[in-house]
Amino acid sequence: MSACLHASPALAMLSFVLSRGFCLTAAQLSGRTHPTFGSLSRPFTSSTPTRGETSESGPVVTYSQLKTMLSNGDIQLFDVRNPDEHLAGRIPDAVNIPLGTLEESLKLPPEHFQQIFQVKAPGKDDDNIVFHCKTGVRSSRALDIALKLGFHRARHYKGGYTEWAEQEGKGA
Repeated sequence: MSACLHASPALAMLSFVLSRGFCLTAAQLSGRTHPTFGSLSRPFTSSTPTRGETSESGPVVTYSQLKTMLSNGDIQLFDVRNPDEHLAGRIPDAVNIPLGTLEESLKLPPEHFQQIFQVKAPGKDDDNIVFHCKTGVRSSRALDIALKLGFHRARHYKGGYTEWAEQEGKGA
Protein backbone atom coordinates (compact mmCIF):
# COMPACT_ATOMS: atom_id res chain seq x y z
CA MET A 1 0.00 0.00 0.00
CA SER A 2 1.38 3.42 -0.95
CA ALA A 3 2.00 5.70 1.99
CA CYS A 4 1.48 8.87 0.00
CA LEU A 5 -2.23 9.38 0.66
CA HIS A 6 -3.64 6.28 2.24
CA ALA A 7 -1.94 6.16 5.67
CA SER A 8 -2.51 9.41 7.53
CA PRO A 9 -2.71 13.18 7.26
CA ALA A 10 0.84 13.38 8.66
CA LEU A 11 2.15 11.33 5.78
CA ALA A 12 0.16 13.41 3.33
CA MET A 13 1.79 16.53 4.76
CA LEU A 14 5.18 14.86 4.60
CA SER A 15 4.47 14.06 0.97
CA PHE A 16 3.73 17.72 0.32
CA VAL A 17 6.87 18.90 2.06
CA LEU A 18 9.22 16.40 0.48
CA SER A 19 7.80 17.11 -2.98
CA ARG A 20 5.77 15.41 -5.56
CA GLY A 21 8.81 13.80 -7.18
CA PHE A 22 9.65 11.76 -4.09
CA CYS A 23 6.16 10.27 -3.84
CA LEU A 24 5.96 9.58 -7.53
CA THR A 25 9.21 7.66 -7.23
CA ALA A 26 7.89 5.74 -4.21
CA ALA A 27 4.67 4.95 -6.03
CA GLN A 28 6.58 3.73 -9.08
CA LEU A 29 8.65 1.44 -6.88
CA SER A 30 5.50 -0.11 -5.45
CA GLY A 31 4.12 -0.58 -8.95
CA ARG A 32 1.20 1.78 -8.39
CA THR A 33 0.59 5.39 -9.17
CA HIS A 34 -1.53 7.48 -6.85
CA PRO A 35 -1.92 11.23 -6.87
CA THR A 36 0.01 12.95 -4.12
CA PHE A 37 -1.05 15.95 -2.11
CA GLY A 38 1.71 17.90 -3.88
CA SER A 39 0.39 16.94 -7.30
CA LEU A 40 -3.06 18.19 -6.39
CA SER A 41 -1.89 21.57 -5.16
CA ARG A 42 0.15 24.40 -6.59
CA PRO A 43 3.88 23.68 -6.28
CA PHE A 44 5.52 25.59 -3.46
CA THR A 45 8.47 27.75 -4.43
CA SER A 46 10.60 29.96 -2.31
CA SER A 47 12.31 32.61 -4.38
CA THR A 48 12.58 36.34 -4.61
CA PRO A 49 11.43 38.27 -7.67
CA THR A 50 14.03 38.48 -10.39
CA ARG A 51 15.65 41.75 -11.29
CA GLY A 52 14.00 43.73 -13.99
CA GLU A 53 10.45 42.51 -13.69
CA THR A 54 9.55 46.14 -14.21
CA SER A 55 11.33 48.81 -16.20
CA GLU A 56 12.26 50.48 -12.91
CA SER A 57 14.96 47.98 -12.06
CA GLY A 58 18.50 47.54 -13.14
CA PRO A 59 21.11 50.07 -14.09
CA VAL A 60 19.59 52.89 -16.10
CA VAL A 61 21.30 55.28 -18.50
CA THR A 62 19.84 58.79 -18.76
CA TYR A 63 19.55 60.85 -21.93
CA SER A 64 22.55 63.02 -20.96
CA GLN A 65 24.66 59.95 -20.13
CA LEU A 66 23.72 58.39 -23.45
CA LYS A 67 24.65 61.59 -25.32
CA THR A 68 28.05 61.65 -23.58
CA MET A 69 28.72 57.99 -24.29
CA LEU A 70 27.81 58.47 -27.95
CA SER A 71 29.96 61.60 -28.35
CA ASN A 72 32.92 59.80 -26.73
CA GLY A 73 32.39 56.73 -28.93
CA ASP A 74 32.36 54.69 -25.74
CA ILE A 75 29.17 52.69 -26.15
CA GLN A 76 27.82 49.43 -27.50
CA LEU A 77 24.22 50.47 -28.12
CA PHE A 78 21.72 47.76 -29.01
CA ASP A 79 18.23 48.60 -30.26
CA VAL A 80 15.94 45.71 -29.30
CA ARG A 81 12.94 47.01 -31.27
CA ASN A 82 11.68 45.29 -34.40
CA PRO A 83 13.56 46.01 -37.65
CA ASP A 84 10.74 48.15 -39.07
CA GLU A 85 10.82 50.36 -35.95
CA HIS A 86 14.59 50.67 -36.21
CA LEU A 87 14.39 51.68 -39.86
CA ALA A 88 11.68 54.26 -39.14
CA GLY A 89 13.94 56.11 -36.71
CA ARG A 90 17.04 55.25 -34.75
CA ILE A 91 19.62 56.52 -32.32
CA PRO A 92 22.97 56.93 -34.11
CA ASP A 93 25.31 53.92 -33.90
CA ALA A 94 22.59 51.65 -32.50
CA VAL A 95 22.77 48.04 -33.69
CA ASN A 96 19.39 46.41 -34.20
CA ILE A 97 18.98 43.07 -32.42
CA PRO A 98 15.25 42.41 -31.93
CA LEU A 99 14.36 41.29 -28.42
CA GLY A 100 13.14 37.91 -29.67
CA THR A 101 16.61 37.06 -31.00
CA LEU A 102 18.73 38.77 -28.33
CA GLU A 103 19.51 35.78 -26.13
CA GLU A 104 20.50 33.63 -29.09
CA SER A 105 22.58 36.50 -30.51
CA LEU A 106 24.46 37.16 -27.26
CA LYS A 107 25.35 33.46 -27.09
CA LEU A 108 26.99 33.49 -30.53
CA PRO A 109 30.75 33.02 -30.78
CA PRO A 110 32.36 36.50 -31.15
CA GLU A 111 33.37 35.93 -34.77
CA HIS A 112 29.82 34.93 -35.76
CA PHE A 113 28.34 37.89 -33.89
CA GLN A 114 30.68 40.23 -35.78
CA GLN A 115 29.83 38.63 -39.13
CA ILE A 116 26.09 39.03 -38.55
CA PHE A 117 25.95 42.47 -36.91
CA GLN A 118 29.11 44.10 -38.35
CA VAL A 119 30.29 45.17 -34.87
CA LYS A 120 32.54 43.65 -32.25
CA ALA A 121 30.73 41.22 -29.96
CA PRO A 122 30.11 42.58 -26.47
CA GLY A 123 32.23 41.09 -23.71
CA LYS A 124 30.77 39.95 -20.41
CA ASP A 125 32.90 42.47 -18.49
CA ASP A 126 32.19 45.44 -20.80
CA ASP A 127 30.71 48.38 -18.94
CA ASN A 128 29.47 50.24 -22.01
CA ILE A 129 26.68 47.89 -23.15
CA VAL A 130 23.36 49.73 -23.36
CA PHE A 131 20.00 48.42 -24.59
CA HIS A 132 17.19 50.63 -25.81
CA CYS A 133 13.73 50.23 -27.30
CA LYS A 134 10.83 52.64 -27.77
CA THR A 135 9.82 53.31 -24.15
CA GLY A 136 12.06 51.21 -21.91
CA VAL A 137 9.92 48.11 -21.47
CA ARG A 138 11.67 45.84 -23.97
CA SER A 139 15.09 47.22 -23.06
CA SER A 140 14.41 46.27 -19.43
CA ARG A 141 13.67 42.72 -20.61
CA ALA A 142 16.83 42.82 -22.72
CA LEU A 143 18.78 43.85 -19.64
CA ASP A 144 17.37 40.88 -17.74
CA ILE A 145 18.46 38.54 -20.53
CA ALA A 146 21.95 40.04 -20.62
CA LEU A 147 22.33 39.85 -16.84
CA LYS A 148 21.20 36.23 -16.87
CA LEU A 149 23.87 35.47 -19.48
CA GLY A 150 26.60 37.06 -17.37
CA PHE A 151 26.77 40.60 -18.81
CA HIS A 152 26.63 42.02 -15.30
CA ARG A 153 27.64 45.57 -16.22
CA ALA A 154 25.04 46.04 -18.97
CA ARG A 155 22.51 48.87 -18.69
CA HIS A 156 19.41 50.13 -20.45
CA TYR A 157 18.19 53.50 -21.65
CA LYS A 158 14.82 53.70 -19.98
CA GLY A 159 13.64 56.73 -21.96
CA GLY A 160 14.00 54.82 -25.20
CA TYR A 161 13.69 56.16 -28.70
CA THR A 162 10.62 58.17 -27.69
CA GLU A 163 12.60 60.29 -25.24
CA TRP A 164 15.58 60.45 -27.60
CA ALA A 165 13.45 61.77 -30.46
CA GLU A 166 11.77 64.35 -28.17
CA GLN A 167 15.11 65.58 -26.82
CA GLU A 168 16.61 65.72 -30.29
CA GLY A 169 13.58 67.60 -31.63
CA LYS A 170 12.66 64.84 -34.05
CA GLY A 171 9.34 63.71 -32.57
CA ALA A 172 8.67 60.03 -32.09
